[in-house]
Amino acid sequence: MKKILFLTPQFPHPPHQGTTIRNYNLIAQLACRHEIHLLSLVAAPPSAQSMEHLSLCKSVHIVPAPVRSMRERAISTLLSPQPDMGLRLESSDAHRRLAELLRQEDFDVVEIEGIEMAPYLFQVARMTERRPRLVFDDHNAEYVLQRRAFETDIRKPARWLGAAYSFVQWQKLRWYERQACRCADRVVAVSAADAKALQGLLPSLAVTVIPNGVDLSFYRADEQFPALPSSPSLVFTGKMDFRPNVDAVLWFYQRVLPRIQKGLPSPVHFYVVGQSPHPRLAPLVKDPHVTLTGYVNDVRPFIAGAEVYVVPLRIGGGTRLKVLEAMAMGKAIVSTTLGCEGLGLHDGEEALLADTPAAFADRVLALLRDARRRRDLGQRARAFVESRYDWRMIVPALEHLYERPA
Repeated sequence: MKKILFLTPQFPHPPHQGTTIRNYNLIAQLACRHEIHLLSLVAAPPSAQSMEHLSLCKSVHIVPAPVRSMRERAISTLLSPQPDMGLRLESSDAHRRLAELLRQEDFDVVEIEGIEMAPYLFQVARMTERRPRLVFDDHNAEYVLQRRAFETDIRKPARWLGAAYSFVQWQKLRWYERQACRCADRVVAVSAADAKALQGLLPSLAVTVIPNGVDLSFYRADEQFPALPSSPSLVFTGKMDFRPNVDAVLWFYQRVLPRIQKGLPSPVHFYVVGQSPHPRLAPLVKDPHVTLTGYVNDVRPFIAGAEVYVVPLRIGGGTRLKVLEAMAMGKAIVSTTLGCEGLGLHDGEEALLADTPAAFADRVLALLRDARRRRDLGQRARAFVESRYDWRMIVPALEHLYERPA
């Protein structure tokens, strides 16, 4: 049994978006066999229910996340050598709490979850006595995400400010992410593509792939939910102030959905399910054939009720938990190649892939017209995640990493 300290950029419960889903499931599985301690930065105090869910930890410590104004971010973008993500969660209170924990407990492993927590990775790396093994779980190859955002936004004059921001962050993250990987004893990536990208920064770097997973007992194809108000329907789920998700929904709405509507005798309804819709999505609210739900307690009724789950992502990295959830629920999926990157899917087997507006629309239309094909595709998707992406199968590989000689 190992004594492990997890440092997370958000409280890992409720597990409603990528980072918290990964953190909670890693902790929940590891807590069955190890002593887990948790230090989280939080925007607001977690609920009593969330604290109860994390009672599987030996100790839980929370520190208020710092708040940086847009002015502070703009100044640091211009003047600081550190990327925005490296400054986002740096807190003197969190540094002090971490130092206290390291003095009080003899940890075997400190696991740093995500590039936002790199300031604390560097703090542990500077220890000269009783330094625990330092594991860096880099949820995305972040410099790649910013490069892709730049390459997308530079094509539109209206997005040139965003492109300039991404270009600067891309350059800063190349250095910063390289330093974080160099300081860690073990580096984890969520996909082979991300591992390769990190090795592009440090060719000699050994990276272990620990993919994202899905709770197959929670996301099931056989569970019944009330029908959605509008049918036929398409659904996209994700945190809707996250730049790649905003770009995906706008591209789909502007370039793909009109083609789908023209190909059907009656309108299809598009559900965009996720918290904090960005102001750029405001025009969609006026469309009677689109619903922006905002935060929902449970995405499963929307996934289950839709005829097709769409993943029109054009920016991003890592692997998409949202795709695994839809597959686990036996849903027919149409995605861009990037949207399913790193999952090992085969076009036409577990999902349909398309990268142009016309091709994407054609593949959605084909599924809307063929219920049997939707069912077959969904069944193969469920079987695929059962064979590869059950958290219970994934976490032992992380435990093995803890056991390797330093």
